[in-house]
Amino acid sequence: MIRIYHNSRCSKSRSALALVEEHGKPFEIINYLETPPSASELKTLLSLLGMTARQLLRSGEDIYTELRLDDPSLDDEALIDAMTKHPRLIERPIVVSNGKAVIGRPPEAVLQIL
Repeated sequence: MIRIYHNSRCSKSRSALALVEEHGKPFEIINYLETPPSASELKTLLSLLGMTARQLLRSGEDIYTELRLDDPSLDDEALIDAMTKHPRLIERPIVVSNGKAVIGRPPEAVLQIL
């Protein structure tokens, strides 16, 4: 099953969701702002994405600055903890399918795994 970590207020996320819907296969929407992924889920997503926790952070969010997440001494555990507590920090949308994951920026990137 296809899974999309979605923020309905984000135009890129809505566009990626539309591509998933057009694909015609079953999918699950996870409104990650309402139901944030656990630390374990984030670690799995990072592994599927081939990214570090820092690469998944949205550095333009106010909370990023407030929490001083630009501190290079913060390890992945600290950054993952911040993302679980403040899911706005998670880059979006994330689409998972067939044991692979991509960030839908641009939205067409999701086509790689569908």
